[in-house]
Amino acid sequence: MLLRKGGIHEKRFEVAASRFLLFPTVAHSHTERVRPEHRDLLGPATADSTDDAIVLRAGARVVAAVEVQRPANLAAIAGRHIWTEESVRTDRLDFRPRHRLTALVVSAAPLAPPVRLCRTADYRGCASWVTLPVDPVWGPPVVADADLEDIAGELRASVG
Repeated sequence: MLLRKGGIHEKRFEVAASRFLLFPTVAHSHTERVRPEHRDLLGPATADSTDDAIVLRAGARVVAAVEVQRPANLAAIAGRHIWTEESVRTDRLDFRPRHRLTALVVSAAPLAPPVRLCRTADYRGCASWVTLPVDPVWGPPVVADADLEDIAGELRASVG
């Protein structure tokens, strides 16, 4: 599950594509913002985002986009994302409080092979969507669609 509110220069978050690549960002992956059980993932991912290049290893398809109507219930879905409760509150809810948070249930899939791109100025800044000059080969999804539909139902019932 991804939690999105939009980039700093965006008026609001909108799902611009039903399928997208996961762009590696280190800026939003500060260790203290990630729950302890996921922190071991940060070290290896650092090499995928350098000043000169980025490596794209996965993509996702949107299964459900649910606007968070009941933020007080976010604790019920905490096991579905990597962020600490404090990070969700300060980086998602308190940041631009008049903008609603959107929870995305996504079907993640690896790229086979990963794609390496030279970093350009177009990839800098805080934006939800950037256009990339790639046509990747998608691997099979990591989680079955039926399981993701169950998660989407859980999300709608708790915070939607």
